Amino acid sequence: MTRSPFRQGSSDEIAPKPYELIPFPKTPPFLTKPDGHHRYRYDRQHGLLSLSLSVQTPLHVSTGVIAMGSDVRQSIPLIKTMTQTDDALVIQGSSLKGCIRAIYETITNSTLAVVTPRYRRDMPPERLPCNKKDKLCPASRVFGALDWQGLVSFSDARCLQTDSTVGFMPSMYRPRPERKGYYDGSRVVGRKFYYHARRAVEGSKDRGVPVQQAARNYQFSTAIHYRNLQNPELGALLIALGQDVNHSFALKIGGGKPIGMGTMTIAIDKIEQVKDMRDRYLSYEAMPDVLIGQSLQAFIQEMLTEAHARLIEAQQLQQLAEVLRYPTDRDAPSGMY
Repeated sequence: MTRSPFRQGSSDEIAPKPYELIPFPKTPPFLTKPDGHHRYRYDRQHGLLSLSLSVQTPLHVSTGVIAMGSDVRQSIPLIKTMTQTDDALVIQGSSLKGCIRAIYETITNSTLAVVTPRYRRDMPPERLPCNKKDKLCPASRVFGALDWQGLVSFSDARCLQTDSTVGFMPSMYRPRPERKGYYDGSRVVGRKFYYHARRAVEGSKDRGVPVQQAARNYQFSTAIHYRNLQNPELGALLIALGQDVNHSFALKIGGGKPIGMGTMTIAIDKIEQVKDMRDRYLSYEAMPDVLIGQSLQAFIQEMLTEAHARLIEAQQLQQLAEVLRYPTDRDAPSGMY
């Protein structure tokens, strides 16, 4: 008799998975009308965050395309590919946005961005996605919702190296929401986040799917544009990027999260801050204020303070920071997935 890959030894218990569910806040989200895109408000924040992303465990963001290895300069027959531009790996802005939005939703008492029809009835009604543009939760006002574009835009992240490596990702199985801990009665209890691990589990040519990936210490650069953000909203975005030293963490991006893949740390290189958008139209020489060094850190701290005072759910942030804490001494589970 073949032993189930989900069971340990002779026990009937399902093997533990490296994730936690961060519970929803007890109070429903506060839904309000956004400021709109028809004007740049002088009392809001407008600018650009320049980011550096460092790969800590191998990263694979799939295109869904399987190509010949020779097409990506690798000596294997077939491989699952990542997006590339001029031979440099790219992380799509949409992937970054989805990862960061999930964190922002968790720490700001927001609704979910997307719920598949299969699980819609399992969600608390107040956590279903916003569907009226004049009644939006904190995350929807910033990141967007039905009929609402949002106030932030994410550029693709481009790798500074012009090569890639090959990994062999072990086979993994679908999520199992019927497992203990997902539900409180008939309702889902919270959002799911995977722990980081010291290193990713590596498959083999015989027992793994070949994937194109960015190896440890690869560097990516990208930018986030924002406009009409209130101070607490910008502060919450900075916290979601792991910039709060009291609740610092790394992101999990791409595939292979259960086996420790996709850990990335973020550093803010500079902020280009536009104090008065009218200057852009009144002068050919109008330049944004570039914040670096001590002025950058002072500005970040000011935004964080306002976010903690007016927007952040302290309990959810504390729990999430523990799950996403990095560096870590945790090991990814071995075996089948």
